[in-house]
Amino acid sequence: MPNNAQIRTDITNQIVAAIESGDLPPWRKTWRCCPNSGWPVNVVSRRPYSGVNPLLCMISSLKYGFQSKHWATFSQWRKLKGQVIKRPDDVKPGTWGTKIVYASAITKTKTDKHGEEIEDKFFMLKQYTVFNIDQVEGAHLDHLRAGYSEDTRTEFEVLEHAEEVFAGTGAEVRHGGIQCYYSPTHDYIQMPERERFDSEYYESLSHEFVHWSLNERRLNWKASNEHKYAEEELVAEIGACFLASELGIPVTESLDNHSAYLRGWLERMKGDAGFIFRASSAASKATDFILSFSREAEAVPTVGTDEATPAVAMS
Repeated sequence: MPNNAQIRTDITNQIVAAIESGDLPPWRKTWRCCPNSGWPVNVVSRRPYSGVNPLLCMISSLKYGFQSKHWATFSQWRKLKGQVIKRPDDVKPGTWGTKIVYASAITKTKTDKHGEEIEDKFFMLKQYTVFNIDQVEGAHLDHLRAGYSEDTRTEFEVLEHAEEVFAGTGAEVRHGGIQCYYSPTHDYIQMPERERFDSEYYESLSHEFVHWSLNERRLNWKASNEHKYAEEELVAEIGACFLASELGIPVTESLDNHSAYLRGWLERMKGDAGFIFRASSAASKATDFILSFSREAEAVPTVGTDEATPAVAMS
């Protein structure tokens, strides 16, 4: 079973492949017109995918032309009496399904230096393969396909778990004005008032928290490339994707902000796509550092498994 580092590398590889192949913006905007198109959700739990998973689903949708937002594992579709279509001959083995991730909390008991037993919790990433409804046969599932009915909307929810993790760091976060940034001189994060945001508040906050973690007061990470600012922004954006994956932060419908941002900085660095791998290493360290302040948190509700309870399964 792949470990956290391997899964993060796999996520990075998929993003890099999309950048290099041009399978990034413009994204389809027609999804706002149909409730069966748009933000990826699990067909069983009805919950939107979160973290980096929407990006992975949307990359597959762009690659294969999927129009629906409904996804599920092979066994979940089978339980719904749907049949996943056989892999087309022109699709490489192992790429017909879309790999997504789920973060769960593992608790271990260990003995401290005083000889007392204490509980140590850490997050373990797991990978699962899902398929879009457009890859599934079954007329009884047609009500899930794009173009079936008219538009509906859902409201953004405050993510209590993410709030607790960010608060646990003790970082100073100020609200007001119209800018998002981290001040290395005064060591605080500046955010506009929440009312100015939809769910992208947590994306922007995650980005700034990565900058905060890399400061000389903490991880003391230094850019090595002559394009210092581009390096720093790439690390912060990749770190924001990792945090989204592990904290269950839903990336907004303007998902092109992440991918276009990454590609834009890579282009400024003369197409140095190789740097994204070095940046992902720094981003991974930043993610672990931010999470280290709240290891006692409960399991992260990103993506569940077939064996998970219905409340969290594949959400």
